Amino acid sequence: MWKDYSRSFIKNSRASSVSIMVAAFIASLFLSFLCCMFYNFWVYEVEKIIIEEGGWQGRITGLAHEEDILTIQNFANVEKAIVNEELSTDQETVADVYFRNARTIFQDMPLIVRQLGLEDDAASYHLLLLSRYLIHDPQDETPPLLMTFYLVVLLLLSLSLILVIHNSFAVSMNARVHQFGIFSSIGATPGQIRTCLMQEAAVLCTAPVMVGILLGIALSYVTKQGIEIIGADMPGRYNINFSYHPAIFAVTLLVSFLTVLFSAWIPARKLSRMTPLDAIRGTGGLQLKKKKHSPVLSLLFGTEGELAGNALKAQKKTLRTSTLSLTLSFLGFTMTLCFFALTDLSTKYTYFEKYQDVWDIMATVKNTKIEDFGLTQALAETEGVNDLVIYQKAEALIPVPEEAISPELASLGGPQAVAGSSISSAEGSWLVKAPIVIMNDDAFMRYCEQLGITPRLDGTIMLNQFWDSLNSNFRHRKMIPFIKENLDSAVLRNKDGNSETADIPILGYTGEAPGLREEYDDYTLVQFIPLSLWEKIKEQTGEPQKDTYIRILAEKGAALDELNALEDRILQLVSASYEAESENRVEEKITNDRILSSYKLIIGSFCTLLAVIGIANVFSYTLGFLRQRKRELAQYMSVGLTPAGIRKLFCIEALVIAGRPVLITLPLTVFFIIFTTKASFLEPLEVLPEIPVPIIAAFSLAIFAFVGLAYYIGGKKVLGCSLADSLRDDSMA
Repeated sequence: MWKDYSRSFIKNSRASSVSIMVAAFIASLFLSFLCCMFYNFWVYEVEKIIIEEGGWQGRITGLAHEEDILTIQNFANVEKAIVNEELSTDQETVADVYFRNARTIFQDMPLIVRQLGLEDDAASYHLLLLSRYLIHDPQDETPPLLMTFYLVVLLLLSLSLILVIHNSFAVSMNARVHQFGIFSSIGATPGQIRTCLMQEAAVLCTAPVMVGILLGIALSYVTKQGIEIIGADMPGRYNINFSYHPAIFAVTLLVSFLTVLFSAWIPARKLSRMTPLDAIRGTGGLQLKKKKHSPVLSLLFGTEGELAGNALKAQKKTLRTSTLSLTLSFLGFTMTLCFFALTDLSTKYTYFEKYQDVWDIMATVKNTKIEDFGLTQALAETEGVNDLVIYQKAEALIPVPEEAISPELASLGGPQAVAGSSISSAEGSWLVKAPIVIMNDDAFMRYCEQLGITPRLDGTIMLNQFWDSLNSNFRHRKMIPFIKENLDSAVLRNKDGNSETADIPILGYTGEAPGLREEYDDYTLVQFIPLSLWEKIKEQTGEPQKDTYIRILAEKGAALDELNALEDRILQLVSASYEAESENRVEEKITNDRILSSYKLIIGSFCTLLAVIGIANVFSYTLGFLRQRKRELAQYMSVGLTPAGIRKLFCIEALVIAGRPVLITLPLTVFFIIFTTKASFLEPLEVLPEIPVPIIAAFSLAIFAFVGLAYYIGGKKVLGCSLADSLRDDSMA
């Protein structure tokens, strides 16, 4: 009997059945698409990091014997340990460590280095790669939260899509309470009714869910290929194949079917708590609770406001689901827009505006020492070159006596109180990292003149600054002197730990680095020295980095075509004798803008998808909500409420239904912006112009427009019905 009833209902209630099937199809399609795209985004991020930085998870520096590698490999959680040939030297070995379970890396690495007899700072971690697996340093107060943010957005969207299916079932099932009440009155048990609903759910949703999941996979594949085509010419982008994990299919399928079954089970549970008489009396209409007043709506809109408030309260549980769905979509939409607006602002401030005046063309001469580079004069005489710096980088250590620490730093508790383990002590002195920038002699002489220091080629200029991280943040750094500026010479010690040192004169101290596109590590004493001095001390300070760099400033206001022509001349000259690569500032800015435009296109499409999900959900619910109210509205009209009054009633309800998600989301969005602004240490006046207010406002208006459209369509159908037919009912009086 129940199979015949279900078959008859599906056949005769095509609109309701199609609505459920479409909802199940759309929800599973988007759920599959979103999960698949997020998975591919995660795979791309991980693969990119591995290509650029390696797949190691932990790194140990200072190994003295080959047996140490075996000791590391014998540790229970270590999968393998490999010698890093590029970083290892004759004095010490560097090992890259891979773990079976990386989640315990911050407990395992200290145990390994202690077993090897090394200090804790011998261990380092691949924090960026680990963060993609949601593994963070427990001592890091500001861990990378990009993947966490994406997962939160994905969760919000998934919940919203799940509610799409639930709402479609809720609208259909609530309209059938009267029918099930009749069945219950003639002996049908809640279990039989529940089985009937489950059968219908399985029949209606199995095919749409499966097709939706498969099409979601296909859509994500096409989208991935489209992204690859858009980004094909972008530098720094890698072509990584489309990936799909069976777990995604399993999760999507399980979530979709659990949602369907849960949505079908709710009406049966509701019926099991109702007597047959109550179910028959319900007739699918709204049970208005007149004892609960709506003072605000009554005050603003009169009788129609009171009626609208009663109608909304009678369906508050179902409305709560619809409101939650739209709120989640709207919240995901606004958070994503604001997040990328803040990211764009942060990138602009930390890179392009910081370095836009210090370089026009940068060239890297591969595997060449600065003393072996013989084209300095030829480059200086090249047409279009206004300023030239050729430099190479090296590493050393400087022992700083306690009495040499500046009063400003001493008042903070000393170097270690601020820098922590970044600075160590040895033999009564602080052992400070001293990055060395070796400049060609002419550039160094010009730098001396720029600082007002007597030009000489036998000493160093020391960048004497220390970031007061206790009283400032990374965005707006407060710099104080590291040491007293009364030392005449500095002792540079080989960073590899041997006893060789170089004692060099200090020509001057400065807080202004030369115009190079370089970032210097915190809590270091950077040394700028001429090539002539480097040739005398290089045996004591150790090997420099492998590459030499060329920084060129062109004539002021040079256009892109002029920079391209100059870059071609430079590269042609250098490439004739050396392996080299180059870039120019304007071209890089254009490329970066192109990348951002592509990202914005992708993010814009994604945000549009969020908007469609939320609006479609509330639209479908509103139409179903109105279909259940024919008899209720006919009762209002029978006691004198005019069609104009009904329209006013609908307008009030539409205003409330659309207004709730907006009023909930906007304060949460403001809180999110305030939180991310503080976390990024940006100024509010810098952030406010970047917030996409017009887009958020347009989405808010779209919510009101589509809810209003749903009420217009539903109201037109309801008002077009016969009053007598709407009032006719077979329920018991």
